[in-house]
Amino acid sequence: MDNDTSPSPTLPTRARLPINRCNLPAVILGSLTYQRHPAPLMLDGVADLHRDLWQHLDSLDTPELRAEDFKAYMRGHFCLDDLSACGLEGDEGRGKADYLRLVRGWWFNPDGREAAVLKGWVESRFGLITRFHRQPLKDNEGEDYARFMHERTCGLYNTNALESQLDLLFGFCQYELGRQYPGQTHLTLYRGVNGLADHEVLWRQGKRAVVLFNNVNAFSSHRERADEFGDYILTVEVPVAKVCCFQELLPGLLRGEGEHLVVGGVYEVSLSTL
Repeated sequence: MDNDTSPSPTLPTRARLPINRCNLPAVILGSLTYQRHPAPLMLDGVADLHRDLWQHLDSLDTPELRAEDFKAYMRGHFCLDDLSACGLEGDEGRGKADYLRLVRGWWFNPDGREAAVLKGWVESRFGLITRFHRQPLKDNEGEDYARFMHERTCGLYNTNALESQLDLLFGFCQYELGRQYPGQTHLTLYRGVNGLADHEVLWRQGKRAVVLFNNVNAFSSHRERADEFGDYILTVEVPVAKVCCFQELLPGLLRGEGEHLVVGGVYEVSLSTL
């Protein structure tokens, strides 16, 4: 839609829940205003419950050491090497569905079971409703949304606090971004698309647009990488506080160069061709 009026800074009601488990409500963190003027996002309890981890990481000088000790902490805290210690029995494959497999599964198939769990986690923690899973989800009361929720539930069944593992991964990601980019509020990221027809465009004027993205999305820090996925490139100033995971966070976790997993909402983007 082309017009000369200023875009609304508000996150539409259809895209948000009234409550979440974050220090800011969805109507704020998902808005255009938040993109322009971000503040830290903190999930309930993560900083306090894992205070010893953050204090230990403060003593380590390199990202590689911090990544290794974070993974060791996750293995110990969630009994990932001994699932029977936390009472998991039976379907061994589901029990092994940990945060690492979940993120890898998302990158392999953003509409698969692991992706459903990840999108459901974003709904629960940030209050942003899933807008797309295999197909557009127009509301959270229809049959398509019910199928998405069923897939999410199946993905969580017989796993060891999988959403709590994601809470801690997000906390570590934010910690590490703060160490690597002190004082920086935004990252310039790119996303390849085949036009905006399949996106929820709230406003457009020339090569600028305001888009309601799905509640979690993949971006790249490398423009040449993004152009592999479409004829148009969206350039977005993403708040550092909305990055859930990135390729360098845990070496070997993600295969794509410069890949970032980003919490969605309303974003102003610039559109360019290859």
